[in-house]
Amino acid sequence: MSSLVSTPFATATGAQKKLGAPVPLHSFLLSRRQPAAAAGRGRAAAAAIRCAVAGNGLFTQTKPEVRRVVPPEGDASRRRVPRVKVVYVVLEAQYQSSVTAAVRELNADPRRAAEFEVVGYLVEELRDEETYKTFCADLADANVFIGSLIFVEELALKVKDAVEKERDRMDAVLVFPSMPEVMRLNKLGSFSMSQLGQSKSPFFQLFKRKKNSGGFAESMLKLVRTLPKVLKYLPSDKAQDARLYILSLQFWLGGSPDNLQNFLKMIAVSYVPALKGADIKYDDPVLFLDTGIWHPLAPTMYDDVKEYLNWYGTRRDANDKLKDPNAPVIGLVLQRSHIVTGDDGHYVAVIMELEAKGAKVIPIFAGGLDFSGPTQRYLVDPITGKPFVNAVVSLTGFALVGGPARQDHPKAIAALQKLDVPYIVALPLVFQTTEEWLNSTLGLHPIQVALQVALPELDGGMEPIVFAGRKSHALHKRVEQLCTRAIRWAELKRKTKEEKKLAITVFSFPPDKGNVGTAAYLNVFNSIYSVLQDLKKDGYNVEGLPDTAEALIEEVIHDKEAQFNSPNLNVAYRMNVREYQSLTSYASLLEENWGKPPGNLNSDGENLLVYGKQYGNVFIGVQPTFGYEGDPMRLLFSKSASPHHGFAAYYTFVEKIFQADAVLHFGTHGSLEFMPGKQVGMSDACYPDSLIGNIPNIYYYAANNPSEATVAKRRSYANTISYLTPPAENAGLYKGLKQLSELISSYQSLKDTGRGPQIVSSIISTAKQCNLDKDVPLPEEGVELPPNERDLIVGKVYAKIMEIESRLLPCGLHVIGEPPSAIEAVATLVNIASLDRPEDEIYSLPNILAQTVGRNIEDVYRGSDKGILADVELLRQITEASRGAITAFVERTTNNKGQVVDVTNKLSTMLGFGLSEPWVQHLSKTKFIRADREKLRTLFTFLGECLKLIVADNELGSLKLALEGSYVEPGPGGDPIRNPKVLPTGKNIHALDPQAIPTTAAMKSAKIVVDRLLERQKVDNGGKYPETIALVLWGTDNIKTYGESLAQVLWMIGVRPVADTFGRVNRVEPVSLEELGRPRIDVVVNCSGVFRDLFINQMNLLDRAVKMVAELDEPEEMNYVRKHAQEQAQELGVSLREAATRVFSNASGSYSSNVNLAVENASWTDEKQLQDMYLSRKSFAFDSDAPGAGMREQRKTFELALATADATFQNLDSSEISLTDVSHYFDSDPTKLVQGLRKDGRAPSSYIADTTTANAQVRTLSETVRLDARTKLLNPKWYEGMMKSGYEGVREIEKRLTNTVGWSATSGQVDNWVYEEANATFIEDEAMRKRLMDTNPNSFRKLVQTFLEASGRGYWETSEENLEKLRELYSEVEDKIEGIDR
Repeated sequence: MSSLVSTPFATATGAQKKLGAPVPLHSFLLSRRQPAAAAGRGRAAAAAIRCAVAGNGLFTQTKPEVRRVVPPEGDASRRRVPRVKVVYVVLEAQYQSSVTAAVRELNADPRRAAEFEVVGYLVEELRDEETYKTFCADLADANVFIGSLIFVEELALKVKDAVEKERDRMDAVLVFPSMPEVMRLNKLGSFSMSQLGQSKSPFFQLFKRKKNSGGFAESMLKLVRTLPKVLKYLPSDKAQDARLYILSLQFWLGGSPDNLQNFLKMIAVSYVPALKGADIKYDDPVLFLDTGIWHPLAPTMYDDVKEYLNWYGTRRDANDKLKDPNAPVIGLVLQRSHIVTGDDGHYVAVIMELEAKGAKVIPIFAGGLDFSGPTQRYLVDPITGKPFVNAVVSLTGFALVGGPARQDHPKAIAALQKLDVPYIVALPLVFQTTEEWLNSTLGLHPIQVALQVALPELDGGMEPIVFAGRKSHALHKRVEQLCTRAIRWAELKRKTKEEKKLAITVFSFPPDKGNVGTAAYLNVFNSIYSVLQDLKKDGYNVEGLPDTAEALIEEVIHDKEAQFNSPNLNVAYRMNVREYQSLTSYASLLEENWGKPPGNLNSDGENLLVYGKQYGNVFIGVQPTFGYEGDPMRLLFSKSASPHHGFAAYYTFVEKIFQADAVLHFGTHGSLEFMPGKQVGMSDACYPDSLIGNIPNIYYYAANNPSEATVAKRRSYANTISYLTPPAENAGLYKGLKQLSELISSYQSLKDTGRGPQIVSSIISTAKQCNLDKDVPLPEEGVELPPNERDLIVGKVYAKIMEIESRLLPCGLHVIGEPPSAIEAVATLVNIASLDRPEDEIYSLPNILAQTVGRNIEDVYRGSDKGILADVELLRQITEASRGAITAFVERTTNNKGQVVDVTNKLSTMLGFGLSEPWVQHLSKTKFIRADREKLRTLFTFLGECLKLIVADNELGSLKLALEGSYVEPGPGGDPIRNPKVLPTGKNIHALDPQAIPTTAAMKSAKIVVDRLLERQKVDNGGKYPETIALVLWGTDNIKTYGESLAQVLWMIGVRPVADTFGRVNRVEPVSLEELGRPRIDVVVNCSGVFRDLFINQMNLLDRAVKMVAELDEPEEMNYVRKHAQEQAQELGVSLREAATRVFSNASGSYSSNVNLAVENASWTDEKQLQDMYLSRKSFAFDSDAPGAGMREQRKTFELALATADATFQNLDSSEISLTDVSHYFDSDPTKLVQGLRKDGRAPSSYIADTTTANAQVRTLSETVRLDARTKLLNPKWYEGMMKSGYEGVREIEKRLTNTVGWSATSGQVDNWVYEEANATFIEDEAMRKRLMDTNPNSFRKLVQTFLEASGRGYWETSEENLEKLRELYSEVEDKIEGIDR
């Protein structure tokens, strides 16, 4: 059992100097009980590693010397025999022990005919220049090269370049499953793969990608299994060499020292000239089962699950817990290569830990990379079809089907649905040593995140826990965490519903009594009530649940937010300090930030308070907040503080005192997953890992936010279940805007009569009253205009109000389990129908209708944007005809209750019957009667499928599956209009393969937006291009659009992405200046903390791209990146590459600039303080030359780069989130900051790209803020929709006003009339004022306070009368909340 003991770790150099460095927080990870001497060595090693990371900045510092085996020198008794030198490159270190043992035994054989020198490289080590030189030097005198699993393109190309130079000289080159570029290097006598993927011979057909296969590596294994069939297709002279290649693959996959000895003998005697005819005998490969069951204590591998279970049941060493027939059973998925090479210590550790905790195990393996078959064969009872297991843990780290190359996620999902148990994918370290991972703020290497975290998530994999180091030594604390959590998930399958305990956690953000139950787009308490009623019906114990959602709110927070005489929230538990310290192992670590417990947050001075209310076995608790929101000094810190004692006490209560079987975090989003720690691949020292402990975490997350859902998934081990955003509606027109629309309609019918000029005069006057004069250039009233100018002015006003009218906005808040009715889905369907989908040969409805009248829809959009009256009117007709046709279709598929019934059958009765098709019936009454029927049928068949998805409801069903320990089907998050596959909701949300973006389509869209942005800036900037654009990259935007904003940055600097064989983007190439037709624009890229976590590979790509452009030998006036980098290199005294640093974000484990927290909590004194927060928090740079160093502070470089910005820029990509809906947008806006940094003090232009519709727009920031105010905050349709949601709706109204103040603070781009109109709407209107105060006085008080703050900070000029009224109101609402009756 020695493999279970964790040994002290050393650096590759073996240096054991005593460096008096402090013990890392996480040193206890290395073993349960580390001897003092070992601890000292661990400290020295950790310190040495830290120095090394600072030295060359790569992820790993290991060297190939630890894998070099040379024959003993200076032994006179040794016979002189030919020496064979072998160089190998592999992904993981699993072959190291086996190869070393094999070579040493060969060299020790007194009868040897040859001696072997072998050196091995891990592919990641080749990033280091010195190591790569050593590799090339080793190849220069090598006889044989072996490569396996080389799937990282940039490293594959380095291997290819080095080996190619020596290939003809070498005696043999053997490459096993790898990228085709490396596979083509294969050379074994006459056998070659130089035509791999091109030849039509049956041999090479095996390598072609097959649908529903495990991809390339699986094809290789098929080759091994079908050897006789393959050889008959080969000419006889090639048959022998091909046979030896297949044998080599069998030896290699066999992996044991014996197999590797015979492999080396076979290659040496067959291909090394000096050994031709030598007496070297070798045995055939010892073949292991392709798939089977393995247990370290079993006498053999099993091919039959019944035989394995018979052996398991007769084990004499089993403890009493294991003999219990009700013990949980865990299925483990293992790689055969680790077993056959003896590199299985980490597998043994997991098996023993699970069994020690009382869980039975069925550890299955496969020799290939498709585990879907073995899961069915060994984990499912063939007779009953039920699984033998209660949970499955994959210890491979790979996707279930396809490994690191091509994956088949549908096949994996189908297999996992049959198992129907929780599926956890844990991972061993591949590219880093344990110390390097422990000391890394990033955590896992970006490529490992892409291959072994992101890809398994597409299968529905959860909990990416790092459980082992390289060479497969177990990390015992991590193994313990993994096994405990797996058993806790398995127990959900076994416990009865009545005995299960559930902790529902709600959020209060920002901290205020009006904000308990905060979640994006969600009516939280109505949703909780709906969920609890459903669980009660299902048999869960929800004793004492009140009769209404309103009563539930009142009980949970002691008194409904909006009621008077409201004391503190309901206290569910008082935890004394001694209990807290004894139950919370990491409590002392929080004292550095927060002092001794209990502190003053969630505390009464003696105890820590847990807020909430218990109903039977369900506890509804309020998650504490970050704790530093109101402290301007803490907000300035560049790195985020640890959780406070009250926060830790809450999760200690949930796990140790209430003893929840699962926690349900309710809505987007809380603070747990954003606590400090590694970005991905948590250690024990990471706060999200410590806080969640061993509780299975289920998390309702908005379907349109896959990026933050993915952070929750990776950092708090959440099973994220998607919920719908509210149904969208068109904003419509109201008040003066409606009057304008009527005037324009009159003008169109009367413009050629004498009344035309008079109506235009009224239009101009009304437009000014509606404050449209900043959006549309209007002449003075009374000026006589010629007819064509009148048409142009009316056209521009018309285009603007059409833009307002057709804007989509979510109305109200969603309630879990209440999908939209069919009619509520119409606006969403209209927008789905507005996009061309060329990959599915679907034309958009506006496109089909425009073609009917001989126009191209893009030309109509452009004409309408310019205000050409005829095009504005045509676009209105197309829009109305689209809405009408889709409404007619939806009405035909619904019953008299408005429910969608049997869409498929109804569609089949409609299709192909000409005028009986409802859309044709509607269009026959319009000018579009001749629309192409076939294109319409294709489109409406697709819309029928979309309609079914929109109204489907699986949000409650999926929650119940998760609580029952079942598998929740995974699905993409994103925008349902762009990607209807996001629907139905209730899926386990995942993002995408981070290496798959930007796609070709995203690049095409990006070019359009960048070209429009540059044209707009030239118009506003006297015909000059901007030299630098400061912009933001968001995680969710890039998931929804498959990398459009990432592609925009690439196109600005003039490069294009280059995809590898598998469609992964890890390289770029410059676009020539001739093709670009303009200068290369410099960029300053602010990546959100979430983008940094999800797309670190793309940050690496961007940084390499910018530096490559800076080094191009081009004139300064055509390459602003180079121009500025040269100036900044001189000023800073650094190299050109370092000066070209342009990719920034937060420090690892920190998020946002904190400007949003300061604004939301009014905890800032002046704008300079906000700007200091931004600079302090966002000036951490990613350096592709030192990727392992993580995010390094580069404030001076950041400031110099920002000081050159002529424009700031952000993207809006989906209709439900706009500038004032969330605080993230202004939190990342540097407009006023840039003005302060520029030498000329000039304010940069500010732009927003809006790609929420098919007609992409680039507007100024002030235009977008005005559009947002008109369509949401000031729009009766929007605010009345919110008021229907009760007290949570009042909070939403207040939030929009607060975010508007945020924009005033960071950009100064909010017009005075926006505040004036908001005051008229919510304060001057007495009836509205009373409704707001009665419904949620706490949020109403914040609303009044925000108006006063806007005035006090100089953002709103208004009458003293208005301000006095606000002061009186504030005093009145304060008194009511305090219970003082005037």
